[in-house]
Amino acid sequence: MLSTSVSVTSRLLSLKIYRGLGSIPAPLYYDSIIEPLGFPSNDNLHRSSNGVRVFDLLEGNGATALRCLYNMLLKECTVSKRVDQGKTVHAHVAKSLFRCEVVMNNTLLNMYAKCGSLEEARKVFDEMPQRDFVTWTTLISGYSQHGQPIDALVLFIQMLRDGFIPNEFTLSSVVKAAAAAEPRGCCGQQLHGFCLKCGYDLNVHVGSSLLDMYTRYGLMDDAQLVFDALESRNDVSWNVLIAGHARRCGTEKALEIFQRMLREGFRPSHFSYSSIFGACSSTGFLEQGKWVHAYMIKSGEKLVAFAGNTLIDMYAKSGSIHDARKIFDRLAKRDIVSWNSLLTAYAQHGFGREAVCLFEEMRKAEITPNEISFLSVLTACSHSGLLDEGWHYFELMKRDGIVPKAWHYVTIVDLLGRSGDLDRALRFIREMPIEPTAAIWKALLNACRMHKNVELGAYAAEHVFELDPDDPGPHVILYNIYASGGRWNDAARVRKKMKESGVKKEPACSWVEIENAIHMFVANDERHPQREEISRKWEEIYAKIKDLGYVPDTSHVVVHVDQQEREVNLQYHSEKTALAFALLNTPPGSTIHIKKNIRVCGDCHSAIKLVSKVVEREIIVRDTNRFHHFRDGTCSCGDYW
Repeated sequence: MLSTSVSVTSRLLSLKIYRGLGSIPAPLYYDSIIEPLGFPSNDNLHRSSNGVRVFDLLEGNGATALRCLYNMLLKECTVSKRVDQGKTVHAHVAKSLFRCEVVMNNTLLNMYAKCGSLEEARKVFDEMPQRDFVTWTTLISGYSQHGQPIDALVLFIQMLRDGFIPNEFTLSSVVKAAAAAEPRGCCGQQLHGFCLKCGYDLNVHVGSSLLDMYTRYGLMDDAQLVFDALESRNDVSWNVLIAGHARRCGTEKALEIFQRMLREGFRPSHFSYSSIFGACSSTGFLEQGKWVHAYMIKSGEKLVAFAGNTLIDMYAKSGSIHDARKIFDRLAKRDIVSWNSLLTAYAQHGFGREAVCLFEEMRKAEITPNEISFLSVLTACSHSGLLDEGWHYFELMKRDGIVPKAWHYVTIVDLLGRSGDLDRALRFIREMPIEPTAAIWKALLNACRMHKNVELGAYAAEHVFELDPDDPGPHVILYNIYASGGRWNDAARVRKKMKESGVKKEPACSWVEIENAIHMFVANDERHPQREEISRKWEEIYAKIKDLGYVPDTSHVVVHVDQQEREVNLQYHSEKTALAFALLNTPPGSTIHIKKNIRVCGDCHSAIKLVSKVVEREIIVRDTNRFHHFRDGTCSCGDYW
């Protein structure tokens, strides 16, 4: 090792004499000094540590490292996020000739800021004998990018007071901080005014940050004005506006901007596709999402995890679980989000066995499940009645060192409650290491409604009222429990309490999307222009399913009326009206997609099963709990939901 050290020192001194101190290019320096030690030159993860060993060799022989070596190593520490190695380089810099140089300290500051070590970055900043505008911009950017927006704004004010003039990159970072700071809008518009005065408001970098700020504030008209005024646009500005509309469920507007971007010659990135797929996912615009997916394929884009994960989610939430699986199988590379996206999809569709198989496949692939993975597989087990499997994964989660959160406990209460083991569910709640939340008691309340346990339902409801008095759902469920049991006086008392406290029941509604238009229906809907045709269609279908053995289940009518009126009332539920409308307006044999804002009632569930057999179509109904796939007289839930 000593001979190698002498050789390196001699080589360094020869290079110094030949080229002069500080003038040797970094690649030549590395190749001439570090590579002869036997380290690979193309491995960035090792180069910084190898370079630190060179420092030790140099200092041990009285030689001084060159500026270019410091810069090269700090850059590599920054890229590879090796802050510990960066600290070692910093220690060498602190003893070198360059310790007071602004540029060298800016490089150190940048390394700490990019690696998220903001306390170290601030320490470098405070100890610098001199600063320039790069110094201020680097730390402001670090605060902005790592979730400390208030610190970024305070530092920006200090920068102005010290007489430094911000540039476009400073303003871009500080506007980004304003977008994330609470309360929203506290200083964003003042910053916009400052950008106007500085003449940077039309700059594409500053403008994109202003765009993002206004979209996060929900001021989409202001965002559009900023966008239209930009002197030039880049991918970021287009993506920010698309993402802004997507976040606010403005799917149609997001698609419109996406098409405009294509017309103006900009190539969509994975961020563009991800935003569009996310928007279509949240609103159920399956056909538009398919069009964008087709465009992505034609453009030759690889299906990477970033956009692929939102595509899985889009197909799953649109009811196309098999397409979601195809996307997962075709991903060029999968990450934990990819696996969780498909696990969640299986849970939403009640495909418990498939979720369990996927979870085991994930573990065999040496992907470590996180708390979302376990939540998804537990939910899938709950929706499919897989009691033993669900309990196994709950225990496995704890053995893997993941502390269960409230939502994990909710799924276990739901799992036990759906299976009918209400006493065990109550015992589980009482023995939990955390205080039961409203959601945990709601899970028990729902189970009591399913199994018609009036007394325990009332007990669970009282806990929910105490923890979440403004939620109308539990009041409605308790009312339904009493009404189904014929306890009309108790039901009336619940309704009176709702009126006194100002709690209002959310009206039940169902909707279908046909030819890019959303058609919404409520019970006994008399306003739709096709109401007469819809009524005749349902009467026709009703007669056919009665021939197959359909008997209206009047226990789902929760108003105190006679039997005949109860039967009539059932036939005008919103999901039945939406189904009749879809049968009138879609081609024979096509799949019908219906969405409902509350849980589908048991009578409608029984009726739609038979309708799927009569019309020979697949009917997919998505309610607040899950998806139901009706086909040939059966449902994917197996009547367990």
